[in-house]
Amino acid sequence: MQMNSESSPMARIWHIVAMIPKGKVYSYGKVADLAGLPGRARLVSKALRAAPAEMDLPWHRVINSQGKISFAEHTQPFIEQMQILRTEGVTVNRGRIKLSDYEWQPDIATLVLSLPY
Repeated sequence: MQMNSESSPMARIWHIVAMIPKGKVYSYGKVADLAGLPGRARLVSKALRAAPAEMDLPWHRVINSQGKISFAEHTQPFIEQMQILRTEGVTVNRGRIKLSDYEWQPDIATLVLSLPY
């Protein structure tokens, strides 16, 4: 996905979410921060809902800052996100993920070389 400093906020969010590796999670707020949109965690949620299906974004790797799945417990989206994360090797206990074990920690070189803005 080619972008520049004029890229739309949604395109920048999609770019960050696409970078989250399998078996890792990242919070809505941290996605917003890396996209250059500090304080805009809710925009991340909106961007994920608006993403075209053909982008096949790993939306399931985005969780809240407390390490929890944000969907209401026992709903279909909650169950789906939990199952997908588990297939990627993430331990999910009642919708909670231990951030110290599974939070994505991008290194500075990855960020410098991958962020087009």
